[in-house]
Amino acid sequence: MKYLDEFRDPILAKKILAEIHKTVTKPWVIMEICGGQTHSIIRNGIDQVLPKEIELVHGPGCPVCVTPLEIIDKAIAIAGKPNVIFTSFGDMLRVPGSKKDLFMVKSEGGDVRTVYSPLEALTIAKNNPKKEVVFFAVGFETTAPGNAMAIHQAAKEGIANFSELVSHVLVPPAMEALLSSPENRVQGYLAAGHVCTIMGWEEYDPIAEKYQVPIVPTGFEPVDVLEGILLVVKQLEEGRYEVENQYLRSVKREGNQPAQELISKIYKITDRKWRGIGEIPQSGLSIREQYSAYDANLKFSVEDIQTNEPELCISGVILQGLKKPNECPAFGKECTPTTPLGATMVSSEGACAAYYKYQRMGK
Repeated sequence: MKYLDEFRDPILAKKILAEIHKTVTKPWVIMEICGGQTHSIIRNGIDQVLPKEIELVHGPGCPVCVTPLEIIDKAIAIAGKPNVIFTSFGDMLRVPGSKKDLFMVKSEGGDVRTVYSPLEALTIAKNNPKKEVVFFAVGFETTAPGNAMAIHQAAKEGIANFSELVSHVLVPPAMEALLSSPENRVQGYLAAGHVCTIMGWEEYDPIAEKYQVPIVPTGFEPVDVLEGILLVVKQLEEGRYEVENQYLRSVKREGNQPAQELISKIYKITDRKWRGIGEIPQSGLSIREQYSAYDANLKFSVEDIQTNEPELCISGVILQGLKKPNECPAFGKECTPTTPLGATMVSSEGACAAYYKYQRMGK
């Protein structure tokens, strides 16, 4: 299969792995940012064949996982209203709020629908003019252009019964927040390739220089991940701290500029809470004032909902790379995919879900 088998080639993977073993001489801690990379690492056993000197830790790279509890509670409050059709990507429906999830709202009679695009939600609004249609706009910079386009199109067509509950988060501020923490262990980053496809990697240059960490935008297949690790290790061993692009087939330095312009037109940068981590300044997107008619947060007056995180769930510590999922006392016991305490066990990109699915039960 062209453009896929090439990046799952076991012979090439073994060559890169041998080069990693040959290069490393010191212990290094490397964080993969994206949950897709985490699943690739655990599914393919990459962490188990690396030299013992290299430790991979899992970052806040799952937008579902870092969506704060209060946003889930806002979604549940809106979805339960009688005149609302609440639309979302499927991975948000089982993320637990403080008392229930969106699937429970649906079982109680709420009109909650899975969609595969925000423009599909917009079509539902056109076809149901007497209903308020809300789209749950969650994600990193990757999904922001599509979500922005839905608002742009709604405004262009004068569709007044459409709005978005926005919980977009931005990756670079989170990376910087982790590096500036006194508990930080990260010495190099595998940056999220899909985010860099949209945003490029120019904004990583000052982070690499300020904190002296190599940052390598990396793809998601086994060969991608291994090559990304090799590039980080080479820089660390040589005392270099640069941005080096592994994901050449998708990422350009400047990124996708039309997509960036659309994001900036519809959204503005704002402070944002990250589930289990807390508020990170200037790390999120919210709808600009001129498009406030499409802001579900304002339309349904749920902006004042505040919720505390459950104490038993340590997903915030896991997302900071300070612990592994199987070091959580609740992992595989109180917390399973059918009885999740946190989003990291629910999301298809969550670190806890990866460890559970691939039977990494022991410490």
